[in-house]
Amino acid sequence: MSLEDDLTEVKRRLEELARSVIQLERNLVRQREGKPVPMVVGRPDGLVTISDTPYDSTLWTDSDDEGLGARDRRAP
Repeated sequence: MSLEDDLTEVKRRLEELARSVIQLERNLVRQREGKPVPMVVGRPDGLVTISDTPYDSTLWTDSDDEGLGARDRRAP
């Protein structure tokens, strides 16, 4: 992606975030007033579910080579 494409995508995501925050604020006001809050069904595009299962420990093999530091030494 070019820089302009990246900026366009960031702008789109920020506008989407602003719309979501406005909707959340409206729902909170409705809830405080005792009015029913519309339920959103489905999942937004691009949302990824992260499992609660532990990661395989072999993923961290040789992690010292990736700039994370050695496990047996402290950072300066």
